[in-house]
Amino acid sequence: MTAASSLQRSSAHPAAAGALPVGAASPDDTYVVEATNLTRTYEIRRGFFTAPAKLQAVGGVSFVIRSGKTLAVVGESGCGKSTLARMVALIETPSSGQLRIRDHDAVGGSAASRQPLRKSVQLVFQNPYGSLNPRKKIGGILEAPLQINTALTPAERARKAKDMLALVGLRPEHYDRYPHMFSGGQRQRIAIARALMLNPALVVADEPVSALDVSIQAQVLNLLADLQQTLGLAYLFISHDLGVVRHIAHDVLVMYLGHTVEQGEKTTIFANPLHPYTQALLASTPGLAGSGAARQRIVLKGELPSPLNPPSGCVFSTRCPHVTERCRQERPPLREVGSRQVACHYAEQFLAP
Repeated sequence: MTAASSLQRSSAHPAAAGALPVGAASPDDTYVVEATNLTRTYEIRRGFFTAPAKLQAVGGVSFVIRSGKTLAVVGESGCGKSTLARMVALIETPSSGQLRIRDHDAVGGSAASRQPLRKSVQLVFQNPYGSLNPRKKIGGILEAPLQINTALTPAERARKAKDMLALVGLRPEHYDRYPHMFSGGQRQRIAIARALMLNPALVVADEPVSALDVSIQAQVLNLLADLQQTLGLAYLFISHDLGVVRHIAHDVLVMYLGHTVEQGEKTTIFANPLHPYTQALLASTPGLAGSGAARQRIVLKGELPSPLNPPSGCVFSTRCPHVTERCRQERPPLREVGSRQVACHYAEQFLAP
C-alpha cells in the first residue's frame, strides 16, 4: 500500500475530534502569506584572484497562501524549493522582492519589527532524527518556544505541552521520555507538535515525510490534514513526491532552476499540465501517468544546468523535447494560459481539447 492510497482512507485521528481547544480561525480567504518576485542570490567565492560568482537560487517567485489552504512547491533537487521555504520562514532574507505575512512587511523594517512575525510561521524539518535535541526530554522540547515567547507559568506550559501531545496522537506519559525512545513517525509527530506550540498561522513543511516509511508517511500526512481542518492552518509544503502532493495540496507551484514554470490549482495542473517539465514530472510518477488524458513516458535528456551558468533563454531549453530556437534565445514570461500561469512559449498547443 502506498502513502497516496492510504491517504484516501478517512482518518479517525484524535486531532479530528479537537483534542485541544485552541480556538483557531476557520478557513477563509485571508492571505496568510503574499510573496511578490522573491529572489535569493548568493556570492560564490572561487579563489583570491577570481571575482565571486553569482548564484541565483530563487529568481522572481510569486504566490499567495490563504488560511486553511496548502501550496505545494515541487521540483528536482537543486531547484530552489528549500531556499524559498527558508525565506518564507524568515530564516533567510530575500535579495529582492516583497514578502508579507498576515499583511505585515516581513522584509523591510528593523529586525525588532519582524520578530513578532516569527511566531506566525513555524517549520517542520525533513529529518525527524536530527531535528530534536537528544539530550532533552520531550516536555522540555515542547515547552521551549513557550518559555522564550510567552509569560506562561511552568504548570501552564506543561499542561499545554501535554495537550499538544494528545492533539498529535501521542500519550501524556511521552512527556517525560527522550527522543531516542521514539520511532521516526513518532518523532515527526513531536516535531509537528513543537511547531504548533505558538499557534502559528503558517507551517512550512520541508519534505516532512520523505525520511519515513511509506505506511508511516500516510499517517503523518493524515495528521497534517486533520490539523489543517481543525486549526485552520496554512501550509507551504515542499515535496518531490507528486503522489503525496496530489492528495494534500490545494495549489501547486512547479519550480525549475529557481524559476516558476507552472503554477495554479492542483486539479487543473494534474488534469492537463501545460509546461513540458510538469508533463515529465507527472509522466514519471507511478499512479499519475495514466490519469486524465493518456500520457506517454517522457525521457529528459541531459543534466540539470548549473545555476552558476543558467541558459540564456528558457531555463528548461537544454532538456525540453519541444525546444525551438526561440526557446534558446528568449525567456518566456509567466503568463495566464488555461486557468493557470505557465512559462512556455507554446503552452497553448498542450491545452486539452
